[in-house]
Amino acid sequence: MSGSARRVALAVDALRHGWAIRLESAGGGHVLVPAETGFGPDLRSTHMLISHARAVSLRLANQRDAAEPEAPALIRAAEPFDLATARAIADPALDLDYPLKGPFRAEPISDITAARAAHELARIAGVLPAFLVDPAGAEDAQDVSPEDLDDWKDSAHLAIASRANLPVSACETAQIVAFRSRDDLREHVALVLGRQSGDRAPLVRLHSECLTGDVLGSLKCDCGPQLDAALAAMAQEANKGGWGVLLYLRQEGRGIGLINKLRAYRLQDQGYDTVDANQRLGLPNEARDFPVAARMLELLGVKGIRLMTNNPAKVEALVGVGVNVIERVPHQLPANPHNERYLATKRDRSGHLLGEV
Repeated sequence: MSGSARRVALAVDALRHGWAIRLESAGGGHVLVPAETGFGPDLRSTHMLISHARAVSLRLANQRDAAEPEAPALIRAAEPFDLATARAIADPALDLDYPLKGPFRAEPISDITAARAAHELARIAGVLPAFLVDPAGAEDAQDVSPEDLDDWKDSAHLAIASRANLPVSACETAQIVAFRSRDDLREHVALVLGRQSGDRAPLVRLHSECLTGDVLGSLKCDCGPQLDAALAAMAQEANKGGWGVLLYLRQEGRGIGLINKLRAYRLQDQGYDTVDANQRLGLPNEARDFPVAARMLELLGVKGIRLMTNNPAKVEALVGVGVNVIERVPHQLPANPHNERYLATKRDRSGHLLGEV
């Protein structure tokens, strides 16, 4: 593991444990303590770093830098922030239970790149993107820089770790291939159905891990049925002499993580749609790592694909990282009463090519 990757791994671990990180920046660096996991009765800070979406919720959008309208926000209040206040500001689920003590004011950020890196580290760690900035009482901090994060995310580090035959109910002639990076603890897999051939483009499905849908049978999304239908279609392809590749990506909640996905579910229970729920949490609606998928296909020797998706943006993202998408194959399934709004949001706000749901 390189020095850069080691620093990112230690920084992510620190955020999960509630320890401080020191993010290098043009201004010399700042100590950041995660609002969600931080601990210590004496922690106080005059400033917080929050997401753009939370700044909008706090009606600070009109105070933002016009040149960087979507950037994180540095805020301060009349009184220093303690952890209880910081958590209420970070988590919109607490809006109804914890009255925020404003007013708040946005201040200029000296290094937008470093601020964005802080929020990316929070997403990787699976914690809410909100920090106490240079708090009194913070203990030793783990050093990390935006450049370290760039190296850690480099998909070239991904390699095939193991492969084996894996007959599955959809297709008895299947092989599973496991991929692992020296830096990232997530282990992705590909299921290859049928006999791999360089002469025919495989039917390919990118499927992001969904514990609630794939394993527990959740009706809130269409992930489980999409997974089953993709495997069935690939099995049919294999029976006709073709082949298919299912890329199972360990990117729960489109990259925001299981806990944050469940937080978004809670906001959906309050009436927000999928997109608005993620935005209120300060999280992106789309955070999947498409270069990882491209690297997996490269390692499998796949030259071109027929992609099963209803999402034109997914096609564009894969083409943008060098994947030869020969054809988009529609992959729509019937709605149920619990996911009708979810699918409508995909269609109306995320551009998925779906019919009436």
